[in-house]
Amino acid sequence: MKHLSCQKNFLPPVVTICAVFLTLIFISCKSFSQPKEIQKPLDYTDQDVIDNEIKTIRELQNKESTKALFRACLLNNSLIIDECAEVVRTQAEKALEENDYPLALRLYKSLVSAVQDEEASQIFEQLYSDYNKDVPGLFVDEEKLPKTISDCIDATVTVWVDQGFKVENGNGYADIVIGSGFFIDRRGYIITNYHVISEVVNPKRKTTCKLYIKLPSDMEKKIPAKVTGYDSVMDLALLKVDYEPEFVFALGSSSELEVGDKISAIGTPIGLEGTLTSGIISSTSRTLITMGKVFQIDAAVNSGNSGGPIIDSNRKVQAIVFAGMLQYQGLNFAIPVEYLKLELPLLYRGDELNHNWLGAYGHTKRVRNDSEGLEVQYIMPGGSASYTGLTIDDVIIYADDTKINTLEDFHNVCMKYESGTIITCTYLRDGQEKNALLYLDKRPAAPVKEIYASDFVDDAFIPILGIKMVRSSTINKKSYKIEYVLEGSIADQNGFSENDNLELINVSFDDKNEIFYVALSIERRKKGLLNFQMGLGTSYDNPNYF
Repeated sequence: MKHLSCQKNFLPPVVTICAVFLTLIFISCKSFSQPKEIQKPLDYTDQDVIDNEIKTIRELQNKESTKALFRACLLNNSLIIDECAEVVRTQAEKALEENDYPLALRLYKSLVSAVQDEEASQIFEQLYSDYNKDVPGLFVDEEKLPKTISDCIDATVTVWVDQGFKVENGNGYADIVIGSGFFIDRRGYIITNYHVISEVVNPKRKTTCKLYIKLPSDMEKKIPAKVTGYDSVMDLALLKVDYEPEFVFALGSSSELEVGDKISAIGTPIGLEGTLTSGIISSTSRTLITMGKVFQIDAAVNSGNSGGPIIDSNRKVQAIVFAGMLQYQGLNFAIPVEYLKLELPLLYRGDELNHNWLGAYGHTKRVRNDSEGLEVQYIMPGGSASYTGLTIDDVIIYADDTKINTLEDFHNVCMKYESGTIITCTYLRDGQEKNALLYLDKRPAAPVKEIYASDFVDDAFIPILGIKMVRSSTINKKSYKIEYVLEGSIADQNGFSENDNLELINVSFDDKNEIFYVALSIERRKKGLLNFQMGLGTSYDNPNYF
């Protein structure tokens, strides 16, 4: 029998490629053509545009009622707004009758944001409170709290995924994946990593996987488990077993942790169940996932620890182990528990958790050492932000009545809601505050591909590489001049600057490694106008897409 311990993939790094390797890379990649035209913002002063938009809104009402309501509000036609609001209200009442609380919450929240419906607001607040009371892990179970480290070990489990039989190099063996997890509710709810159980929920898998847990007190016994919900982006999964644990962890507040604070990790490294290791928080802000920051820890973490708890001196869970770099001892990472607490209501709903976005790109606006909001640096044509009317240099300072100081603050607000929810926002434009509605669209698996397919390369390269380009030749359509370079971007890191001339050679997408590649010839001012070929690669996704 062979034990396989999963390793979580990190965000692919920025790649700079020498010209000699470009041909080999592009042979193995897929090329995508640019759109023939891009979707322009609607002109609401044109009657034909208005009539077509009303027709589109009515077509959306039954299947995407909140999107229809959002677009009706942008149209600012009171009759159409009332018509759409009534459809949403009827669907919300039906969802409530059928006990589909997540859907009801999304619909009532959208009504509150779009039309300030007071009755909907009262129903939403009560429903939100009642629903969350049932969500595992959000409330402390005093009777089940661990009182000793030994109790903490008993509240931790080994997650065992039986993937059947596998043949490799002529030898056959049982294909087993081992990870860790921990109880958060007396009803048998367990947290682990998505990558530990990914094959259990893989729709492309042809054979069935069997999922079990094993308790430290009885490693011979396998208890069947089911996946309730999972999030591949944040690498979290909620499991359920028919077993009442003796001890249940309380979730802490990882915002209280600072660099140097002592922590302990519990798990099943290399199949050694109930192992406790100790260390400190080495960093609280490493960017290894696409929706936030993670902790770097120096506690010894090995294969099999994935999904196990990181606890503080008060025996509260402060993070979830999710990755380690095996070639570097002591370089390990954990997901802050704040993200888990934000996602638990949606994980409890069941199935895959989808993240949201507006079809935009930006960063935290900083003035000296102060963070002052989310600055918009790019808007994708046809995206939600484009419909809202956001433009480059706008700074979002409130979302859903929550103060937005950083990009991470905005992501945290979006994590609270399902895709298809309408929320409010306030932003600054030329120093003036403006209010708007935001429609939370489903985040694509590859924002780079979505943007490249929706916009001309002149602007698409703003978020992808960090350069705004303009055509520099009427004869050569691949010849450009750089208008500006975003500070800290891939282009900035590689020494690109304003007024550099470049010619695009090829653009390709490596779906296997999820990396976008571009080959180009560039003439740099800083290099004395020396012309040379180079290649750049960047991840399909990163935290700056929102």
